[in-house]
Amino acid sequence: MEFDWNDSPCEVGGSLTIQAIEESFEDPFAIRLMPDSNRFAAQVRFFNLGRSLDGLGIFSVCRTNGKQIRVISARPFVDEENYFYERKMALALK
Repeated sequence: MEFDWNDSPCEVGGSLTIQAIEESFEDPFAIRLMPDSNRFAAQVRFFNLGRSLDGLGIFSVCRTNGKQIRVISARPFVDEENYFYERKMALALK
């Protein structure tokens, strides 16, 4: 998977690094969702919920052209996203 970080609108800092964001996409339990809102209809976007190698949960909004992924926004999980991720992971491990 190749990422486009040129002139990225995504701000990184603290524990949220480019490397951690990329790792969250490689998480075998990552959850990818396509939004069903008209707000996202102009450009195909998706949400990614995954964990970096150090365990940081990251929620990302991205778009892709099929060759590269462009991260538009990324931030650590909030409590509800962590719960959703943990529940989906537990179901996958059953």
